[in-house]
Amino acid sequence: MFAEMGTEAATLDAASEAYAEWLAPRLTDGRYFGFLADEGAVIAGVGLTLMDFPPGPLHPKGDQRALVLDVYVQPAYRGRGVAMELLKRAETELRERGVVYAVLHASKMGRPLYEKLGWGATTEMGKALG
Repeated sequence: MFAEMGTEAATLDAASEAYAEWLAPRLTDGRYFGFLADEGAVIAGVGLTLMDFPPGPLHPKGDQRALVLDVYVQPAYRGRGVAMELLKRAETELRERGVVYAVLHASKMGRPLYEKLGWGATTEMGKALG
């Protein structure tokens, strides 16, 4: 996914190692989970992670926020609704777990799909501190 968005191989290699270290305990304790689409081999996936987050105006009854990440469909399978079905399944699972608010970071390619599913821009901003 990041390679398709133009990220250099050396940057991806460094990030992959750090990501694997981040991911391992979250897979073990269930804070990271997701869904895969399979047609004899994995063709797409979506990852979800739960984060402690204070209740606020957009989710006054929740103390967790979900981050949707790792949404990817192999190029040969794009345009067939695979990502939409995975995201619908993810949203259903989050609701069943009592999560009332989720966020994601959209690529230019993914933005139309997310908007079609009712996702909208927020006032959130970010800044790299290191």
